[in-house]
This record gives sequence, structure tokens and C-alpha cells, in this order.
Amino acid sequence: MSTQKVSITISKEILSLIDTASKELKISRSRFVSLVLKEKLLENRKRKIQEAYDSVFADSVIRKEQFDTSKWFEGLEDREGQEW
Repeated sequence: MSTQKVSITISKEILSLIDTASKELKISRSRFVSLVLKEKLLENRKRKIQEAYDSVFADSVIRKEQFDTSKWFEGLEDREGQEW
């Protein structure tokens, strides 16, 4: 993975918390900040996907259609081609 140096301005209080946490984990400040940012960004992406999913299934017509389709698949005798 390639890296790029960036410059940011943060409060002394936050820097102190970062330094304390990174020392406890025995990793560099840069590594700690990168891990925390990655975690936050992945959480944000997951939240957006969940919100989109919830939005679609909030529609009662779509929810009923998906439910009926799943019940139809459960009732099929021939399972060939439905290994997924």
C-alpha cells in the first residue's frame, strides 16, 4: 500500500489522546491515526449501505414482493440451479 504524507491541524488535547493510545498499542502516531480513520470510514460506508437498504425495504410494496418471492423459492420442489 502506498502512503502519502499530509499535514493536519488538531488540538493539543486530541494529540495527547492520540499519543497515549498509540503508545498503549505500541504503534506509531501515524499508524494509529490511519487505523482510526479507516475504521470510521468503513463504519460510515456500512451505515450508508444500511440506510439505503432500510429505505428500499421501508416501501411496503417492495417488502411484500421480496417476502412473497422468498416464500415462492422455499416452496420449489426442484432445487437445481439454486445452490446459491
